[in-house]
Amino acid sequence: MTDNTVFIPPEGTRVVRRGGAFIPPLLIIPFLIYNALAFTLYGGRPTGWSGQVFTIPMVSGVPWTLTAGDVLLVVGLVCLFFEVLKSTQTGRSSVIEHMLSTALFVIFLIEFLLAGAAASSVFFLLMVMAIVDVVAGFTISITGAGRDVTMAN
Repeated sequence: MTDNTVFIPPEGTRVVRRGGAFIPPLLIIPFLIYNALAFTLYGGRPTGWSGQVFTIPMVSGVPWTLTAGDVLLVVGLVCLFFEVLKSTQTGRSSVIEHMLSTALFVIFLIEFLLAGAAASSVFFLLMVMAIVDVVAGFTISITGAGRDVTMAN
């Protein structure tokens, strides 16, 4: 064999693949929550996300206030964490999951540009999480796929 030869296992050799069940993009959860609240409860106004959820007095004497937008961003970050974990799976469904994540980012972008209710920093940061998901997903998958190919010396 030469230096650039790819080793193909003989017929009948079982190839173990990592993969799991199909899971749609998890960032759709904060997207749907945002839209449900923005267009109903907040009446299409992007300023509704600054409403206080609760305040905790800190030891320093300064109160820490958590807003509805902060809570939604935390939900988005948790979903992004699990999206990155999903990206480590290599299987047939991972390509479809990446395509759906890309489509979700495009929907985020279109809504951000065209809908007044999406003109908020909360929605913008959720959209940034969506593009990070897309880029990280493809990057991790390509890196993992390169490791799945066995190169013979």
